[in-house]
Amino acid sequence: MDDRYGTDVLASGWRGHGRSESARVPAERGLVIEVQADGFCGAVTQADAATVELEDRFGARRRFPLGPGFLLDGSHVVLVAHLQAASRQQQRTASGSFAAPEQRARVARASRILVEGRHDAELVEKVWGDDLRAEGVVVEYLEGIDRLAAMLDDEPPSASRRYGILVDHLVTGSKEARIAAEIMRGRHGQNLLIVGHPEIDVWQCVRPAALGLRAWPTVPRGVDIKVGTCRALGWPSDTPADLARAWRRILGAVGSYRDLEPSLLGRVEELIDYVTASD
Repeated sequence: MDDRYGTDVLASGWRGHGRSESARVPAERGLVIEVQADGFCGAVTQADAATVELEDRFGARRRFPLGPGFLLDGSHVVLVAHLQAASRQQQRTASGSFAAPEQRARVARASRILVEGRHDAELVEKVWGDDLRAEGVVVEYLEGIDRLAAMLDDEPPSASRRYGILVDHLVTGSKEARIAAEIMRGRHGQNLLIVGHPEIDVWQCVRPAALGLRAWPTVPRGVDIKVGTCRALGWPSDTPADLARAWRRILGAVGSYRDLEPSLLGRVEELIDYVTASD
């Protein structure tokens, strides 16, 4: 699948209106930024008074001088050390976008986003909910990609009603990848965009550091990923209620996009761009 967006959580195109092209932006850890000169895009890993280090989705790290020459949300910005930032910054939403002035709710678009998994949908709502409501984008819960073909037959997409779909474990050779490829080759494919993150479950799309962990535990094959994760962390895992409490604990640790992995961030931004570009 053509990865046009990489890990750029602030990819251009859908929320760049009204921002000064010379805005001063603090080089906060986790902020995804693009270098104008060569297109290198990565998340801030560290910064000092003069330079910033960026890490791209392949793990490559490069250091650049602070100042002009960066793109954020499709606009030119001046990247500054965190303590150099102006004392009053325009408020950001949890997704990292600049909050729009309070305005009347927008009528929902015909195009929409379908998210596989209830936990995935809750995570998208927590981080991107404000932006989605401002754009009039409805997010629907998709119980499983196995049911996607039937759902599309019942409610077909069209040129004016496009669907963006987020699934788990979309990697080469997976069941999810095979189903997605078959659907994209079918009669609905021209009005769909199916993207996904590589993790078996969206739990692992939350940065472990958000919960005070060095890494997510490795779960043996044949063991349910949620159950195995809870057991390894010493959390109760015997009942669905135990797993629900574990998820609330994980979700509660997410304060903004900085607590999510780039592999999820870029995909959600890609879907928002797709469903908002048609009308």
